Amino acid sequence: MARFDVYRDPRGSENLLLDVQADLLDQFDTRVAVPLLPHQPATAPVKRLNPVFIIDERRYVMHTQLMLAVPAGVLKVRVANLALHRDEITAALDLLFQGF
Repeated sequence: MARFDVYRDPRGSENLLLDVQADLLDQFDTRVAVPLLPHQPATAPVKRLNPVFIIDERRYVMHTQLMLAVPAGVLKVRVANLALHRDEITAALDLLFQGF
């Protein structure tokens, strides 16, 4: 598993999970993840807190405020890696935890 890998939600929905846990902490049985939910045009995401990414030609919103820990074993189907967007992802996490 690698930080910024994106996985299918194990519950079978169209949602995805973005792994944001540092690779240095790979020894744990859990990973910290942020849901990536399909973009709903009727609702505008908070720009810095909820960046939008295109994965498989679909727009997904990073719902940073819904961060959770998941058992590492449920993250099986890797669909993408967002390492190229590390600055946006880190900025969203910083806003959630630091307020800036």
